[in-house]
Amino acid sequence: MSTPIITKVSGPLVVAKGMRDAKMYEVVRVSKERLVGEVIEMHGEEASIQVYEETGGIGPGEPVERTGLTMSAELGPGLLTSIYDGIQRPLQVIEEQAKSPFITRGIETKGLDRSKKWDFEVRKKEGEIIQGGDILGVVQETTLIEHRVMVPPHVHGKILSIKSGSFTVEDTIAVIKTENGEEKVLLMQKWPIRIPRPVKKKTFPNTPLVTGMRILDTLFPVAKGGAGAIPGPFGSGKTVTQQSLAKYSDAQVIVYIGCGERGNEMTDVLVEFPHLTDPNTGEPLMKRTVMIANTSNMPVAAREASVYTGITIAEYYRDMGYDVALMADSTSRWAEAMREMSGRLQEMPGEEGYPAYLGSRTAGFYERAGIVNCLGSDNRSGSLSVIGAVSPPGGDFSEPVTQNTLRVTKVFWALDAKLAYKRHFPAINWLQSYSLYLDNLEEYYRSKVAEDFTSNRTRTQILLQEESKLEEIVRLVGMDALSLKEQLTLEVARMIREDFLFQNGFDPIDARSSLRKQYLLLKCILLFLDTALPLMEQEEFDFSKLQKLPVKEDIAKASFIPEEEIDDAFSALEKTIISQITALKTS
Repeated sequence: MSTPIITKVSGPLVVAKGMRDAKMYEVVRVSKERLVGEVIEMHGEEASIQVYEETGGIGPGEPVERTGLTMSAELGPGLLTSIYDGIQRPLQVIEEQAKSPFITRGIETKGLDRSKKWDFEVRKKEGEIIQGGDILGVVQETTLIEHRVMVPPHVHGKILSIKSGSFTVEDTIAVIKTENGEEKVLLMQKWPIRIPRPVKKKTFPNTPLVTGMRILDTLFPVAKGGAGAIPGPFGSGKTVTQQSLAKYSDAQVIVYIGCGERGNEMTDVLVEFPHLTDPNTGEPLMKRTVMIANTSNMPVAAREASVYTGITIAEYYRDMGYDVALMADSTSRWAEAMREMSGRLQEMPGEEGYPAYLGSRTAGFYERAGIVNCLGSDNRSGSLSVIGAVSPPGGDFSEPVTQNTLRVTKVFWALDAKLAYKRHFPAINWLQSYSLYLDNLEEYYRSKVAEDFTSNRTRTQILLQEESKLEEIVRLVGMDALSLKEQLTLEVARMIREDFLFQNGFDPIDARSSLRKQYLLLKCILLFLDTALPLMEQEEFDFSKLQKLPVKEDIAKASFIPEEEIDDAFSALEKTIISQITALKTS
């Protein structure tokens, strides 16, 4: 067999001949510098290779070395707290090898540390019959997360030997007798990143992913195991919103993918996260986080792989039975990487130059989200929620990436540049956004929060829609043309916008609200409306008296009430609202 050699180099795309026996998505080493590449197209003995490093200076005639392996993620203890590039190379290790903050070409690293030893505690016994997905034992990966070491999905049989002790990820912890012979199980397993990990079945999502952001949890909730999109123009707060979700959501494990984002934005995440405290446990946030940093100045081809690397790691923790949230920022950069590679392959372009398979690739990514019954005999369940940011040029939501994303996600959080310019954060447009999980979650809100939670949400959305119509009238003919009832609607809608939907991300109390606090705050604003409504029947009522009530300032400050004081504080606030408005009736 002839040695494969390069015949053509076109940016990150390399064509090599002598590749007749190669497989699709096989990992290869390109040139004497052994750059990492992946076979993405085959024509007879010619293969097109997507190279994940800079190809400048490489030319025809250089060798290509086949590995026989597909692009896979290494899954095992040590993933949490790690920061990887798009193909799971630890950035800290790369920096040490390169002796420079810049990534040099041809560096070979492993995704998991081969020298570190982990204390493995057995949960199964010799002689037991096991199946794929069963938990053999546990490793305390961080103080927050117990790493459950699972039987690989396609292994079934009888345990011949298993032992507790201190092991590296390459050490054998168990030997299983299968139909095909003996199978050694390591502390680590590998999985091809483009193939979803198997599950028993997907189930109906009926629990919200509590984010701590009032506009999301109350008006447009996403379910655990759900998929959502955050489209918005430059500067509207996509990255900040995703960072808030990573910090404050009640997911147990976070996978944050910086896919083609600008270096300074990713730097903010990398610098800030190690110093942040998990509000649910008080421990450092990084102890439950895996980061994949693939910034816009890194090789474009690696962006395409980064989202698959991230979601494979997320599926691995989901299979342990954890609630996992994945943030992809931004999927537009991922689509642009696909567009560039498609152009270099001279494929027939689809809409706006994107490949014709953009829709199926986007759907394949988001459909890996879900709440599932995991493999194994213990009937555990886990969830993977996927939130993807989209960066449409000029905020044009009709462009292909946004439209293909909307077809497969059930939550749409539309960011609005006008709100961002007004310093209203989160800058989510309450008239354009929607959630298709409302019916699924209704029972949860009714039983776990309050019986009237759903009806209050519906009333709130109606008030915000009425405000939009009334503002048009005010622009045309002025405020004097409105009736007292319509003026009250505008006033209460303003309170909802400024006192409920607006959140101060720099304030430790206001940055995150529990569902109970969200309910009580909204209930007080609607109580203000209901109590004041009879006053609007009086023909000569002076509306300015209502606007000057001191209790309105109390409502504005209510979002800063600490969680441990909310029941007493909001009960007192309700009494104050009723007493002050009732005093207006008698005056």
